[in-house]
Amino acid sequence: MTPGRPVPPPLATPLPELGDVQLNDNVQADGSTLVAAYGATAPDSGLVPLTVARRAPKADDVEISIDFVGLCHSDVHATRGEWGGDKYPLVPGHEIVGRVSRVGSDVDDFAVGDRVGVGCMVDSCRECEACLEGLEQYCENGMIGTYGAQDPRNADAVTQGGYSTSIVVDRNYVLTIPEGLDAAAAAPLLCAGVTTYSPLNHFEVEEGDVVGVVGLGGLGHMAVKIAKAMGAEVKVFTTSEKKFAAARELGADDVILSKDAAAMAAADRSIDVIIDTVAAPHDLNPYFRTLRQDGALFQLGLPSEAMPPVNPGALISRRIAYAGSLIGGIAETQEMLDFCAEHGVVSDIEMVTADQLNGAYDRMVAGDVKYRFVLDVSTLHAPSGSADA
Repeated sequence: MTPGRPVPPPLATPLPELGDVQLNDNVQADGSTLVAAYGATAPDSGLVPLTVARRAPKADDVEISIDFVGLCHSDVHATRGEWGGDKYPLVPGHEIVGRVSRVGSDVDDFAVGDRVGVGCMVDSCRECEACLEGLEQYCENGMIGTYGAQDPRNADAVTQGGYSTSIVVDRNYVLTIPEGLDAAAAAPLLCAGVTTYSPLNHFEVEEGDVVGVVGLGGLGHMAVKIAKAMGAEVKVFTTSEKKFAAARELGADDVILSKDAAAMAAADRSIDVIIDTVAAPHDLNPYFRTLRQDGALFQLGLPSEAMPPVNPGALISRRIAYAGSLIGGIAETQEMLDFCAEHGVVSDIEMVTADQLNGAYDRMVAGDVKYRFVLDVSTLHAPSGSADA
């Protein structure tokens, strides 16, 4: 077990000169396409029907007809203005699965009809050390998010996400969705899946290792499934005895009630790596005591308030690493999708229609979902004759 295994070489390459694109009859006079969408017009607007203008595919672009898009808790934060600096109108959605509908003239690795996906980013600088190592999510000049980000390669237009019937994305940031995966259940893999796969992959988890998972929500349930597929023994930490049965149904070998001091003491020095998915402030020190020498705790949840302080002695006494991890690069995301197809891993989902989106957001905030919502994009309205964004 050797931490720090490098990811595969990146898919991204510098942009070539742009040429003609292959167009179809649905484009407007300026080459753009008006598509139906749902998004927010203000922090308190809720999600409402919108019409978005998608650019005509450039030489290296792929146009995707969207079938399904996962609902991520970050969508809630962004549309409700809880992170600040959001631009409206804002169409969320970064767990996108659909079929290629058009390609640019230089695209030879995707064809019309291919099942593809788009995750949390649609570009990066492609020149910094992180990008060249296939770690575009850590782009030193800032990755371009799938929604709510200015896109410098496209006249600084604000990106609009996947709660829409179509999207146009540079080929280098498009993923192949293996046909063996259920399309709807695969959508959350593009965020929740790679977010949990990446630290497990980085730590080279394998058969014989013991993985702890803190929290059993959208991220946590994926961490359990992926760690089990890697051959690890999995222990779930939860504050609720009501989640014991659910954790075991997902494949957990053991469930530990984290507020039970005796149960936590019994887990002392029993775990190699912990994936912490909780996005609320909580004390990490009891979890450090469950790690073996040279173990690691990866923080994936991002609390909006300060966490209790970490005791350095807990780290020093066992050479424990406390680390963070952010989604995954393009090559690693494709590796994750192929791994999930090989092992039959997908998200547990509940399908929602467009008119159920606001209710689904409220349920996400209340923790009332097992374990991810996915929007059926076919339920969106028809686009209007003019663009809102």
